[in-house]
Amino acid sequence: MRIKRLDGKSGCAVEITLSVIGGLWKPLILFHLLHGKKRFMELTRLMPNTTQRMLTLQLRELEADGVIERHMFPQVPPKVEYTLTPLGKSLAPVLISLRDWGQSYRERELSNQQSEVIDA
Repeated sequence: MRIKRLDGKSGCAVEITLSVIGGLWKPLILFHLLHGKKRFMELTRLMPNTTQRMLTLQLRELEADGVIERHMFPQVPPKVEYTLTPLGKSLAPVLISLRDWGQSYRERELSNQQSEVIDA
C-alpha cells in the first residue's frame, strides 16, 4: 500500500478506504472481479463507458495497493488476467452492500418519479 494513503487529512479510516477503492471505476472493477478472474478486454466490455487508458490506470492503482493481482502469460498475443488478492476479497461485503444500497435507491427514485408523473 502506498504510504500516502495512510496519511489522510481527516484521520478517519473511511478516508483510507475511499482512497483505495474510491471513484467511479474501481468499485466496478472490483465488483466484476468478485465473480472470478477477468481479462482486460472482458473488463472493457463489462464497462463500455470507460476508456482503455482509464481502465489501465485504475487497474495499476488497485494492483499497487495490493487489492488485485495481474497475471501475465508469456504468449503471443499477450494474455493478462486480473484477480482479487485475499485483501481484495475482503472487500466483498462492502461491495455487495454498495450494490444493494444502489438497487434500493434506484427503486425508490423510480417509484418517486412514477408518483410525480401520476400526480401531474
